[in-house]
Amino acid sequence: VQLQASGGGLVQAGGSLRLSCTFSGRADNMGWFRQYPGKEREFLADINLNSDSTYYADSVKGRFTISRDSAKKAVYLSMNSLKPEDTAVYYCATHGAGFGSYNYWGQGTQVTVSS
Repeated sequence: VQLQASGGGLVQAGGSLRLSCTFSGRADNMGWFRQYPGKEREFLADINLNSDSTYYADSVKGRFTISRDSAKKAVYLSMNSLKPEDTAVYYCATHGAGFGSYNYWGQGTQVTVSS
């Protein structure tokens, strides 16, 4: 499974961005994470690509939305009301076929929110 994350950039506080993750191969779920410098990756959201069920970390619930486009084999993370503390590198990741650990990762896309 190969993943390609894109859509990061510079945005002012209160603004919005939509990240995209396109993938090849079989994936039954897709998750989004972010990482601050020197910190562990933080889980943000996950979507089951078979049932469309979603799960969010409390830290982003209500501001971030995960969605998918099956025809494009793409998963999106729409981020609203962005805050400077959302500045991080964002990654998409998947278990691949079935469920288990996040074994496959995209390369990351930088999001910078200015105050």
